[in-house]
Amino acid sequence: MIEDSINISQIIKEITVKPNSENYAFCWIKNKIKGIELNGVFYKDVSNSIFFLDPRHQWKVLKKDSSTSAGYILYLSKTVLNNPALSNLHINKVRLFNSGEIPLFKLSPGIEKRTQAILEMIDELAGSHLNHKEDAILSLLYTFFVYCDGQCNIKSVASNNNSKSNIVYKFKTLVDAHVLENHDVAYYAKLLNITPKYLNECVQEVLSVSSKSIVIEQLLMRSRHALKFSDKSIKEISFDLGFSSPDYFSYFFKTHTGITPSALRKG
Repeated sequence: MIEDSINISQIIKEITVKPNSENYAFCWIKNKIKGIELNGVFYKDVSNSIFFLDPRHQWKVLKKDSSTSAGYILYLSKTVLNNPALSNLHINKVRLFNSGEIPLFKLSPGIEKRTQAILEMIDELAGSHLNHKEDAILSLLYTFFVYCDGQCNIKSVASNNNSKSNIVYKFKTLVDAHVLENHDVAYYAKLLNITPKYLNECVQEVLSVSSKSIVIEQLLMRSRHALKFSDKSIKEISFDLGFSSPDYFSYFFKTHTGITPSALRKG
């Protein structure tokens, strides 16, 4: 049964050590972490990251304190990963575990909240006796992997020397915090003490998209959410998002989505 091949636990202990099992581990680190030790090497600055850990690797997670949860560790057997419901995913086709490197995903701002919600639902279902819970867990795992494979997550490997990935992660964090105030890539480059050209080079190398597209992605995500789930007028939304006029907001939105804000709201 699927439920016998899945285990999930919150990172509560000050030190969480790999259990004696042959399951794969998906370690989502939220915050309040000193770092993670992989095969005897210590890595810090790993907040909002997901590590994909092969059973061959030895690991431990070190927390700053034991008062609150710092994320989740999801254990899956090979049987679950080979389930037909997950087999067509790109993230599973590349198999993540087929080399000596340890895959690491720095999550795009906003995605970590969705990741937490998915893992919380898996945790709740795993301990329940609900009908069809196995189908529901597989569906949530599928969604979890889809989010992990998102284009604007920073896909890397565990490394102590990955400066461009760190720059891109800091850039994305700054965009998430300040996009309502400023849409200009040069503004973020200045905050990072680098040139816009070098920032774009880093983003292109790490994500294969332009630095401007990161700003656009954030604006579109917030636009869709406001249009779908708020009662504010399109004019109010446009000013909330930092656009100079409702007309320019409508032009921006239609250019990048193919439909107008009003059409999305009616849909």
